[in-house]
Amino acid sequence: MQKVVQFTGSRPGTCREQLPEVLRERCILGGLLGRKQELEEFVRQRYIWVSRITGGATSNRLGQLAQQYVREFLLQALPDWTFISNGSIPGISHNEQRTETSFDIVAQSPKNQYVAIEVSFQVTTNSVIERKAGQAEARATLLRHAGHHIAYVLDGAGNFERVSAMKTICDNSDCTVVLTEGDLNILADFLKQMGQ
Repeated sequence: MQKVVQFTGSRPGTCREQLPEVLRERCILGGLLGRKQELEEFVRQRYIWVSRITGGATSNRLGQLAQQYVREFLLQALPDWTFISNGSIPGISHNEQRTETSFDIVAQSPKNQYVAIEVSFQVTTNSVIERKAGQAEARATLLRHAGHHIAYVLDGAGNFERVSAMKTICDNSDCTVVLTEGDLNILADFLKQMGQ
């Protein structure tokens, strides 16, 4: 099977307008590149967002918003599929079947094909991306042995700062995309292919 790994970045007229406000506010950094004064002002105004004091709560909230956004996007793109947040796939367990493994989103096709989707949106570097990278190989192995697949939606400067973790995730992913309309359409197309 050919892996789909595509990072298209944000473009005008994409889903940025539909993103929750708190995510859209944090996606403007790319538009400021090359504009030193505006970039410095942006960083000064938003210092509290990257503060260690508020980092954990903000990270969790943004991650949940991103997960919800991805699920809603996929529901619209594939209305005949089922998408369960914080769901599990029957028979997939990391502890000898004592409990089923939980995934950010579980996609189930009308033909009962499953794809686990992990979503990570990090403004600052923290342990979430490292945890996902540490689990990536074992999760991919479990899913593939059972005939299922795994996809990742990764975005935010905090994730891209962890190059080694990102590489590990991409190496153990069947489809890796960022949080743009174009990339989420790539994910939806991948799901359609896997669901047949």
